[in-house]
Amino acid sequence: MNKNIKIIGITGGSGSGKTFLCNKLINHFSNIDILEIKLDSYYFDLKHLKMEEREKNNFDHPSSFDFKLLYTHLKQIKKGIITNIPVYNYKTHTRKSEYQIVDKKYCLILLEGILSLYDKEIRKMMSYSVYLEVPNDIRKDRRFKRDLANRDRTAESISMQYKNTVEPMYKKYIEPTKKYSDIIINKIDKKDNGYFELLNNINTIKSNEK
Repeated sequence: MNKNIKIIGITGGSGSGKTFLCNKLINHFSNIDILEIKLDSYYFDLKHLKMEEREKNNFDHPSSFDFKLLYTHLKQIKKGIITNIPVYNYKTHTRKSEYQIVDKKYCLILLEGILSLYDKEIRKMMSYSVYLEVPNDIRKDRRFKRDLANRDRTAESISMQYKNTVEPMYKKYIEPTKKYSDIIINKIDKKDNGYFELLNNINTIKSNEK
């Protein structure tokens, strides 16, 4: 196993800016090979259910994610084994027929998702863990705009889901994982101590690769 490949787990509630942070880091450190893996890619495939049954699923509960497959894939990538990461379709709640093929070496993996710090065995593989702490009203507004624009949802269904599952699951499962984080970021800005610390840590990883 290639122990030189570092894994940084990035978590926070829905709409906290996890994907934005990953994109910013990838752009900032464009001279190193970074692989972004979305926990959402490991939603279980619900194609065996009728559409109305799929829509009733609690997508913010840990049971919705295939952590065993994710753990297997992370081990494969660290060993340099070609790995096919699932591609998830949010509109149909199924996995697409194509894959994200990982067939090159990376020095850093960014694992991002609402429950990226939930699984104990996966946490053990991480070099650093990051928690994005953003107020509920901001997260809710971002989630509403995203789902309305990109996920073919109605305003009523978004609001209902947020009230019934998103925020309750945040309080029950996501927020408690903050205790596992090495770094807490309130704002993705160099003036934020957590974000500044994360940049320094990645710079250290980059320096050790030379």
